[in-house]
Amino acid sequence: MSSSSSSSSPRLPEIRKDYVFNRYVIISPARSRRPSDFKSSPNPNPKSPNHNSCPFCSGRESECAPEIFRFPKEPPSSSSSSEWNLRVIENLYPALKRDAEPSGSDPGVADGGGVLPGFGFHDVVIETPEHGVRMSDMSAEGVGQVVEAYRERILQLKRVRSVKYVQVFKNHGVSAGASMAHSHSQIMGLPIIPPTVSIRLDSMKELYGRTGKCGLCEARSKDILIDESAHFFSIVPFAASFPFEIWIVPRDHSSFFHDINKEEAVDFGGLLKMMLLKLSKQLNDPPFNFMIHTAPFELPNDQLPYTHWFLQIIPQLGVVGGFEMASGCYINPVFPEDAAKVLSEVNLSM
Repeated sequence: MSSSSSSSSPRLPEIRKDYVFNRYVIISPARSRRPSDFKSSPNPNPKSPNHNSCPFCSGRESECAPEIFRFPKEPPSSSSSSEWNLRVIENLYPALKRDAEPSGSDPGVADGGGVLPGFGFHDVVIETPEHGVRMSDMSAEGVGQVVEAYRERILQLKRVRSVKYVQVFKNHGVSAGASMAHSHSQIMGLPIIPPTVSIRLDSMKELYGRTGKCGLCEARSKDILIDESAHFFSIVPFAASFPFEIWIVPRDHSSFFHDINKEEAVDFGGLLKMMLLKLSKQLNDPPFNFMIHTAPFELPNDQLPYTHWFLQIIPQLGVVGGFEMASGCYINPVFPEDAAKVLSEVNLSM
């Protein structure tokens, strides 16, 4: 092969270890286009009512499941349709039932047949009263208010004896699992610690035992850095499982998401808004999921040094195939360093 042919050869694939989720990722750019060429297919909104009939819109509150709280906290009148910026409500079709908690037993312990009661909480955060406004359209303060709503609801669920873990997540777009076009996210209070959480804690413990350092505190490398704010930084993780995956991580070591304060929530909201805008502009408004990975409520003190919360954004640019399902190893067609460079260079001023 000539030297010119060699110089144009694709980069060799790599197998990288994800020390947070304890899995291997195959980075295989030969399976893809150039990182700058990635675009999502058209992303139609879910088949949801328009603003004249959407139950999440202002003025249609009575069509929703019961409200848990709203911002502002004190509505200007007693009417359920009073002005609001954000509402947290029960899910009309919950995966778990809040009234299914058994008395005198731990709902997180399975019986001999491996069955647990279907107890838990499943809530919806209606992020805005306006039908066409997305989270990326909101101000940093507006996104920060959503973050504060997550925090407040988690603290409420923390007071429920049987709730051991709370998962906050958002689905945007049909292929990402969104059933309503109106911008919203969800919160689930669980009587168990999910296996992925246990794997994450064990993996970070193993890394801490070898290095004496928290893996996420050390994750802020300039090669994978997208941007940073006063209290947070955003990266494409070194062993990203998905193309253009983003993590937003607290600069200071913090185990519990619900420890975030108001100033940090607004700062976090600004960086989250920026990352969603970058993904939207670079990838043609892709469907995406984001998840907050925090610590279980009853985390022993000796696990605090290596447990660090973060938010993960996964744009849905492909499908998970049989190899991934069978092996637990993901194939990412974009080197994380290349994705970070492309995202860091997205100009949001245009």
